[in-house]
Amino acid sequence: MPSALETPRLRLRPRDGRDAEWNLALLAEHPLGRVPGSVEEERERLDAQRREFDARGFGLYTVEIADSGEAVGYCGLIVGRASPSQPEIAYELLRGHVGHGYATEAAAAVADAAFDAGIPMVWATVATWNAPSFGVLGKLGFATTRRVGFDGGSVFVWLRGRAPRRRHRTSP
Repeated sequence: MPSALETPRLRLRPRDGRDAEWNLALLAEHPLGRVPGSVEEERERLDAQRREFDARGFGLYTVEIADSGEAVGYCGLIVGRASPSQPEIAYELLRGHVGHGYATEAAAAVADAAFDAGIPMVWATVATWNAPSFGVLGKLGFATTRRVGFDGGSVFVWLRGRAPRRRHRTSP
C-alpha cells in the first residue's frame, strides 16, 4: 500500500505517535471502549502500529482534512477477523466530523489502493447496531455475506467487496 493517499478533500498518512492526543480524544468518545492511557503510552502504541504498517505493507492511516491538516479520524486495513491476504477495512471518525462524507471518501481511497496493490478482496465487519457504517460500505459496493455472533452474543455482519473507482492520488 502507498505511504500516503489523497482525495479531493483528504490526506491519509500512516498513523504514528504524532496522533496520540487526538486519538485519545477519539477513544474517550467510546462509552464502552478501551480506557485511554497516558499520551506517552498512546504514542508508543501508535508508533508500534506504524512499524507494523511498514512490516506488513498495510495498516491504518490518519485521515486529515487536506486544506487544514486537521486530523478527523483513521481509516485503513487491519487483519481483524479476516487475514493478511484478505484484510479488513477499518475506519472511525471523531464525532464532530461524522456526517460530512469523510469516512466514505477515505474508505474508497483505501479500498482502491488495496486492490491496486493486488489485494484480491477486502472485508468489513460491522455490528448490527452500526447503521452509519452500513451506509458507508453500501456506497462502496460492499455486499453482506454472513452474520456471525461474537463478543458475548453481539452479532457482526461480514461484508466483502470492491469499492467503485474514485479519483484520488497516491504517493510512493
